[in-house]
Amino acid sequence: MWTPAARAELARESLPYASSLTDAEWGLIAPLLPEPSRVGRPWRWPLRAILDGIQYILRTGCAWRHLPLDFPPWSTVHRWFLRLSKAGVFERLAHALTLADRERAGRQASPTGALLDAQAARSGGVGVKGERGYDPARRVVGRKRHALTDTDGRLLLATVSTADRHDSHGGVALLQASRRLWPFLAHCFADQAYQGERVGNATAITVEIVRPDKGQKGFAVQPRRWVIERTFGWIARCRRLARDYEATPSSALAFFVLAAAMILVRHIASTL
Repeated sequence: MWTPAARAELARESLPYASSLTDAEWGLIAPLLPEPSRVGRPWRWPLRAILDGIQYILRTGCAWRHLPLDFPPWSTVHRWFLRLSKAGVFERLAHALTLADRERAGRQASPTGALLDAQAARSGGVGVKGERGYDPARRVVGRKRHALTDTDGRLLLATVSTADRHDSHGGVALLQASRRLWPFLAHCFADQAYQGERVGNATAITVEIVRPDKGQKGFAVQPRRWVIERTFGWIARCRRLARDYEATPSSALAFFVLAAAMILVRHIASTL
């Protein structure tokens, strides 16, 4: 939600675009990005300019071909986005930043508690490439983003599926994958979509179902679960994620993970 506090936090008056990285933010993530190879043709464009272009696409939601001329050519930025996405750079960036931000906040680097939820994203419209499905509960044709966060809302893992895939299937995949990256997870909070043996017996992680109060009508903030809903709200500031425009699930996942990572970049950089 665009509030005066959110606008002030994201303001970039001294930079050409509001999505551009500050020197502090670039200094934070530069060591986590690939370096130029010692052999082969030198890079024509600096990686910071490439990342600023990707950030512009993510924040504004414009098409690749509409990227302003202040950035490198759109085809170069797009090719680098696919290259970084395929190499898993965005996932490693989010993982390293989560560890750093937890330690900055005085927490243990590896969490023991987590939250699990899914968000349906409508298809970008007629003619958009890629497989999609229909979610009858949310009446959405598109894809579904499954997310696992810590108890403060930092993204731990994510995956993307068609919208017709039940939340519990994505939850099982995330809980099982978490054993390698987050081995100390022991407790997970989730809504009623994850109740049952399928999720409960998937791993050794205890899944606690947060249920609404008896007789509840309309919207109400649920204990614990509001944290991951807030994370979805933060990520929704990126207009590229307002709908699902991507031709492949891997690109949809890459944009989602990058958006979560940039939240941590700005949190950490603001304290430097």
